[in-house]
Amino acid sequence: MAEFPPPLTNRPPIVGTHWVVSTGHYLATRAAAHMLEIGGNAIDAGVAGGMCINVLQSDMTNIGGVAPIMIYSAQKQELRSISGLGSWPQAVDRDYFVNECNGDIPPGVHRCVMPAAIDSWLTALRLYGTLPLAEVAAPAIALARDGFAGYYFFCSNIEADAKILAQWPSSRAIYLNDGHPPRLGERFRQPDLAKMLEMLVEAEQGASHQGREAAIQAARDRFYKGDIAERIAKFFHDEGGFLTLDDLKNFSVDVEIPVGVNYRGYDVYSCRPWCQGPVAPQALKILEGYDLASMSHNSVDTLHLITEALKAAFADRERYYGDPKFVDVPIEGLHSADYNAAWRDRIRLDKAFPGMPDPGDPWAYQAGASDRAASSYVPPAPFNARVEPDTSYLCVVDEQGNAFSSTPSDGVSGSPIIPGLGFIVSGRGKQSWLDPNHPSVIQGGKRPRLTPSPGMIMRDGNVFAPYGSPGSDVQPQAMVQLAVDLIDFKMDPQAAVEAPRLASYSYPRSDHPHPYDPAALSVEARISPEILKGLSDRGHVLRDWPAMTPRAGSLCTVVVDHQNGFMIGAADPRRISYALGW
Repeated sequence: MAEFPPPLTNRPPIVGTHWVVSTGHYLATRAAAHMLEIGGNAIDAGVAGGMCINVLQSDMTNIGGVAPIMIYSAQKQELRSISGLGSWPQAVDRDYFVNECNGDIPPGVHRCVMPAAIDSWLTALRLYGTLPLAEVAAPAIALARDGFAGYYFFCSNIEADAKILAQWPSSRAIYLNDGHPPRLGERFRQPDLAKMLEMLVEAEQGASHQGREAAIQAARDRFYKGDIAERIAKFFHDEGGFLTLDDLKNFSVDVEIPVGVNYRGYDVYSCRPWCQGPVAPQALKILEGYDLASMSHNSVDTLHLITEALKAAFADRERYYGDPKFVDVPIEGLHSADYNAAWRDRIRLDKAFPGMPDPGDPWAYQAGASDRAASSYVPPAPFNARVEPDTSYLCVVDEQGNAFSSTPSDGVSGSPIIPGLGFIVSGRGKQSWLDPNHPSVIQGGKRPRLTPSPGMIMRDGNVFAPYGSPGSDVQPQAMVQLAVDLIDFKMDPQAAVEAPRLASYSYPRSDHPHPYDPAALSVEARISPEILKGLSDRGHVLRDWPAMTPRAGSLCTVVVDHQNGFMIGAADPRRISYALGW
């Protein structure tokens, strides 16, 4: 009897002709799929899935956290990003952290920026969706009210942060309800969060006579200007935090044109440099000058060049990235072909940079730019420190050609739950700097430099692939490796997602206290000893990872095969991502 052939991947690629969804949790994937089944579009599905992620993965994301989004609207034929990132309260004082916190930005109310995720979800739904909030929020409300089974990744993350959560009565009551973290298989409920979401639906329904968009805006305004906002502001006042009701009333997310580069005929887009998103397009633009396909997949040369291109882009990130409302960022120069050709002149094929290289001068390649003084920020001496786990990812493509890509984040251990409302306010202030010379130094009204950074790849004006990953500073690294595998090596999307990965740490990490480990390169154990020796011989200081580790990110993507009329979804088995299609 003939043997059945072994599977090529741990999970099959998910192929659909009508739609495909891939998210960080299978229940969120199912909720998004339901929106498509009842006639919604990719944006309705993405918002429904994202809100479910906020319920299901509150160890890593939150409805009061961040949620940057990228959207392609086939009807409007436009690609847009929604910032989904909160700004510091106007009253924030850098000196408070320097003097009162001994140079720390500790968990708690003082590191909180504006809650942005709910504004991001509702802005996307209002501008690009078709369904009412009541329909889109229903799965998240049900999951919060009725609960879901505790799973390993969630339970272990809450257990790791139990001491932090225990210091806040409101968080302790939900996550350590009977004195212990949620157990594997135990039902976990968030009734206060369900009630808060029902309050938003109530506001929408009360304004339904004004039309769909106005009704969704009414829900948004109840959160930022109404009784929910008042309860948030009162809690911060009582706890001595910086955030006020005026801060909430004056906040809104931005809808913007993304930035990007052309890489071998594919247009690779990211959000603007209020996040680290532009790192991935820049690294790819550097790599465009090398014939990677001739070097073979995951060869010593290929992996070395990917690592060195990422180090270059990270060096520029540290010198130039910051909130563009406060910092003049030379993004055109950073993404220009000539500037990145100059980076290639500095990269050696036989030797790794010994740490983070000195940044380049993109101002010389910026159209219409005069001479600009570069930041005088200098990276710290090497040191190690723990950074908090957070972030998820989701993407959707529908048969009309709409696409949705989002990276929600902000785990529950960053700041306390607002009593009675069931969510935290974003503790993303941890990704600011106390160094006054850094472009992302703390300042009232300014946004921290965010790590979550969804991506979108287009070709000939059509969607090729929304893509992204959790993983803090690993995110753009996983995304670059996926893009190379899809474009240069023409790999099956699921095989590309599962392929062995590496990640450099030759830069100060984005999370305070910004640890720095020059030349360190973490590598999954499935990469052969011969390849590892070749990397070590070039000066990379290797750190061993297991064969397939969550630390390497958790990529999701949907690749559109326009020639055959298919969409191919992939989800990373390194965590609990899942894809579904029809």
